[in-house]
Amino acid sequence: MNKQDVTKSLANVRVVLSHTSHPGNIGAAARAMKTMGLEHLYLINPVRFPDKQADIMAVSAVDVVKNAVVCSTLDEALQGAVLVVGVSARVRDVSQEVLTPREAMPKLIQQATQLPVALLFGAEMSGLTNEELVRCQFMVTIPANPEYSSLNLASAVQLLSYELRLAAGLGDIPSPDLVPAPAEQLERYFVHLEETLGQIGFLRTQQTTKLMYKLRRLYSRARLEQEEINILRGILTLTTEFHTRQNRKTNQ
Repeated sequence: MNKQDVTKSLANVRVVLSHTSHPGNIGAAARAMKTMGLEHLYLINPVRFPDKQADIMAVSAVDVVKNAVVCSTLDEALQGAVLVVGVSARVRDVSQEVLTPREAMPKLIQQATQLPVALLFGAEMSGLTNEELVRCQFMVTIPANPEYSSLNLASAVQLLSYELRLAAGLGDIPSPDLVPAPAEQLERYFVHLEETLGQIGFLRTQQTTKLMYKLRRLYSRARLEQEEINILRGILTLTTEFHTRQNRKTNQ
């Protein structure tokens, strides 16, 4: 999926919250969405909205809250959506296919590259109603602890939004801009290290080669950058100077 398709697919996903009772959950859900690149929030008959608590919980995602589409019916919220996925905390006696988030979100994203799709969340206490269930093409259940599967609404939105982002191919973590020091700089450090260890009496002639080999392996794994080598060589220089001063005091 190219970058244009990814952008389009996320833009075609709407998160639908049905009959949300606490405005704080709306704001927290909006924040969860925005962190994962989703922005279209639909609310079906929220008990309290707009509400200051929603704005507070949204933090920097107030724009998602302000742009939320408030609907009076399920039909209105789902209008134009070609795929509706219901989110339920428990598996019920339903005819729809029940999938995990990792299984379901690629299906949703694939469809979203072309047309709008919807993730439907029920009320906090009661979940999806039977009317809402029958409007879903398949269900998603988060495999939580069976002894305590109650998950906060915003947490569920966060988890599904994260899986959507992964499914859209946006899960790669950029590598740090690590620039290892040139080989000659690393070699100069090893020479400096060996000299210093010899001066302070840490090395013994019979073990020098073996110990330096182990130290080389250790620093090679670290892939030292130039600034790090400069710091280490500064430490070696100060170590040598301190050792020299101590010897002078002892000999006085």
